[in-house]
Amino acid sequence: QVQLVESGGGLVQAGGSLRLSCAASGRTFSSYAMGWFRQAPGKEREFVAGISWSGGNTRYADSVKGRFTISRDNAQKTVNLQMNSLKPEDTAVYYCAANRIGRAVVEPREYAYWGQGTQVTVSS
Repeated sequence: QVQLVESGGGLVQAGGSLRLSCAASGRTFSSYAMGWFRQAPGKEREFVAGISWSGGNTRYADSVKGRFTISRDNAQKTVNLQMNSLKPEDTAVYYCAANRIGRAVVEPREYAYWGQGTQVTVSS
């Protein structure tokens, strides 16, 4: 089992940057693929970025390609999301999630473990 805790959210102006971190507990972290999702008020939860268990493969939503970068450190049991050139439409609660498939898949139902979320607000 994996427990996930996100941090790093906050308020930033458009064009600014934030770095989200997700700290995991559990001995099998390195066997899980990790994903970042977000959910804005009144909208469904959507895939943002994912990374395979080894870190060798990453995947991004079209809306964040070229602006966001996902990375992981299996020794530290962390996964990060570097967010640059932020836009007001990036405002949402961001969630870290883990799946046992090992690949960065986009469907939330494929992820067995979720963090509590961290708020990101981008002002115009």
